[in-house]
Amino acid sequence: MNRTWRVYAGHILDTLEKIRRIQQRGDLTQDEVLYDASLRNLQTLSEATQRLPEILKQRYPAIPWKQISGFRNILVHNYLGEIDAQTVMAVVRQHLPPLELAVRDMLASNDADETA
Repeated sequence: MNRTWRVYAGHILDTLEKIRRIQQRGDLTQDEVLYDASLRNLQTLSEATQRLPEILKQRYPAIPWKQISGFRNILVHNYLGEIDAQTVMAVVRQHLPPLELAVRDMLASNDADETA
């Protein structure tokens, strides 16, 4: 059974909420458990963005879709430790809020059903 893109959009929103809750527990740059939890959720989020239709992503050119996808590869393979907590925190603070707005807008769009 094929999952529609809306399921993956829901995964994105779920992981964004989890990351918010992680941040409420403390500073992920100082706590390795919070850091690891953030990485896991960013991996899920990145994978889910790959399942959104290209036609919808094109409507949001300010979102760095390819970089999000590439970030997933870095998270999964940890390319010799090239990622650190400061980078993760910057991603969380700078890139997740606009991504959330875009995904919510996609879900609210009346014409988004045509891409399902």
